[in-house]
Amino acid sequence: MKAIVNTEYGSPDVLRLSEVAKPAPQAGEVLVKVHATSLNAADRLILSGKPFIVRLSTGGPRRPKHTILGADVAGVVEAVGPGVTTFQPGDAVYGDLSGVGSGGLAEYVSAPERVWAHLPNGIPFEQAAAVPMAAVTALQALRDKGQLRPGQRVLIHGASGGVGTFAVQIAKALGAEVTAVCSPRNADMARALGADHVIDYTRDDFAQRGERYHIVLAVNGYRPLGDYQRVLAPGGVYVMVGGTMGQIFQALLLGPLLSRRGKVAAVTAKPDRADLAVVGELLQAGQVRPVIDRCYPLHEAAEAFRYLEREHARGKVVITVASAPLSPMQPTTVEDGA
Repeated sequence: MKAIVNTEYGSPDVLRLSEVAKPAPQAGEVLVKVHATSLNAADRLILSGKPFIVRLSTGGPRRPKHTILGADVAGVVEAVGPGVTTFQPGDAVYGDLSGVGSGGLAEYVSAPERVWAHLPNGIPFEQAAAVPMAAVTALQALRDKGQLRPGQRVLIHGASGGVGTFAVQIAKALGAEVTAVCSPRNADMARALGADHVIDYTRDDFAQRGERYHIVLAVNGYRPLGDYQRVLAPGGVYVMVGGTMGQIFQALLLGPLLSRRGKVAAVTAKPDRADLAVVGELLQAGQVRPVIDRCYPLHEAAEAFRYLEREHARGKVVITVASAPLSPMQPTTVEDGA
């Protein structure tokens, strides 16, 4: 089968389209014909191997332990191993493979039954592939770490990326009043996703507006911790998803000081099939929809990574794998100027 392989850390230039052995499902595993996968910030970090702690957490200090990236996968069950009871050949599925070594940038992938969920009816493969890691991370950040309750005010700093676009929609679905912080090119998109208020960070500083929020969700960005403290309502929660190493260390070292006003919580992607089912219900109800910036074919995966690195992608970047038409519907894309 064809797969995008990286046998060393580095830039997207190290990625190679190669022929590799097709996996066979072992006991408790499901073999899936991949129709689409999407890229996450985690894929970019694992590819580069920087910072070094990424190598330690993924098991490859000198070279990658797992040589096929791609955690978010949507496709069709090809075969099942002994002991599998939830799925059968022909089932449409999706899942987050980040806890088992990934492998979505390939024509087939075999992974434990526990990482897969049935694809919600009517959801195209391209859209489904954009969901698992980003949407579940947003759900866990708001519902679990933030303890979001209806009527609360939520600020989402970094509202136009993969996690951010889902966070806006999930916060609204949970009954929040949502303020999105983004660039002017993404303001209309944020409003279309349900944001009640939009702050253009090129013209307005959320930390200087004098407004207070019950939850401040910061996604993959950097602002001094004091800025978030300034806008946090008493008893509120500052939730951090990703960000620079400086941001992470600052939260660890100075987070206790913030406890005078509220709490500090950090969220990392944690695959959870039950949470994916919750997101699936929101998808079917029309309360959440994936935002897809661009789609690339498998052989252009390196260029997809380059685009992710040099641009502030709006929503997700998707890789289509199967050569046949992937779905009867077109993926939700972001129009220029949105």
